[in-house]
Amino acid sequence: MDFKDSTPEAAFRAKCRAWLEANAERKQRVDELYGRGLGQAEMVEASRAWQACKAHAGFGAITWDKALGGLGGTPMQEMIYREEEGQFLVPRNAFAVSLGMVIPALAAHGSDAQRARFVEPALYGRELWCQLLSEPDAGSDLGMVRTRAERCTDGRDGWLLKGQKVWTTYAQFADFGMVLARTDPDKPKFDGLTCFYVDMHAAGVEVRPIRQASGEAEFNEVFLNEVFVPDTQRIGEVCAGWKVTMTALMSERLSIGGVIPPGLWQRGLALMREAPGFDGAPAIEDGRMRERLAELYMNTQGLWLMQARALTALGRGEAPGPELSVAKIVGARTLQDFAYLAFDLKGQQSMVTSELLGDSWSNVEDLWFGAAGMRIAGGTDEIVKNSVGERVLGLPGEPRTDKGIPFRELS
Repeated sequence: MDFKDSTPEAAFRAKCRAWLEANAERKQRVDELYGRGLGQAEMVEASRAWQACKAHAGFGAITWDKALGGLGGTPMQEMIYREEEGQFLVPRNAFAVSLGMVIPALAAHGSDAQRARFVEPALYGRELWCQLLSEPDAGSDLGMVRTRAERCTDGRDGWLLKGQKVWTTYAQFADFGMVLARTDPDKPKFDGLTCFYVDMHAAGVEVRPIRQASGEAEFNEVFLNEVFVPDTQRIGEVCAGWKVTMTALMSERLSIGGVIPPGLWQRGLALMREAPGFDGAPAIEDGRMRERLAELYMNTQGLWLMQARALTALGRGEAPGPELSVAKIVGARTLQDFAYLAFDLKGQQSMVTSELLGDSWSNVEDLWFGAAGMRIAGGTDEIVKNSVGERVLGLPGEPRTDKGIPFRELS
């Protein structure tokens, strides 16, 4: 592994840092967050403004081709920018799905008219997209999508969408959504799918926010009640929706950075020094507490080394290996364990909100409510472990009884 920037990378890092210094406020603490007290709608609007600011400076989509308005940069440059931005107070990125998944898929498979209409407004934050993939019966196995797209029989050149999606991030704020729907149930499950885009304000689109334990509603249920979409809103060929979806999912590869918030184990150490142990002495003097701290340290350092190895591969123009799937399993559990540790150390006070305990408790509170969901999002722990077993360890694959079977024959 190479832990140092090359000369061009160091120059790009300096450019990013100088721009950020001129346009954002540097954090006073590593766990400081932007916009405490802002509502979700206000945070999304702040994210729109920040995305526009980045796009005008050339940092809005670093790896996109210049023809699409991007910088034409490398994945390593994207990582460098993210590392530098993480040291400044900026809004939470509401455009991760739009620019990291949907628009790359639309750019690769959509029509010239679709690219001309949608790429630039998304890049500059004027239009927000969501991705309508998961369903109540199709989460980790997206091949089981049951939302239907049926050809109109009334003379209109288009389709009627009927179905339900779930866990759709920012659907309540989105302008458009990319929908994966079944157009041919007589084909095997992955072969009968087609992608469309839908106006989230169109007749028949119903968004129901899912209230989380934290009180926020970042995710949503979306019901498509015979929503008409003209055939011009189809993305790619009929029954080629899985190919479009895989392009979107593969575009997530740059999310390898930022698995663990900076300074996590140091935060655990500080809490142990402050909190009393069972005998009144500081908790750090208790061997059982030190054991938990050591495990937190080893996990965070191991994940950092894995990220460094992936970044080295990117810097050499290589693709990171499938072992990065391990980062999701270990990372999500480490965040959850840190929250448990912090609550144990705080005792009864841990039940008090960050409004009373101060901003330093906000990050702990967020992890307490959100880390468990990370073990589900993007594939459950069990699904990812199967992937690691098959692709990394070379174990026999899971038995498949649905290959080549028409979807309508599957239970």
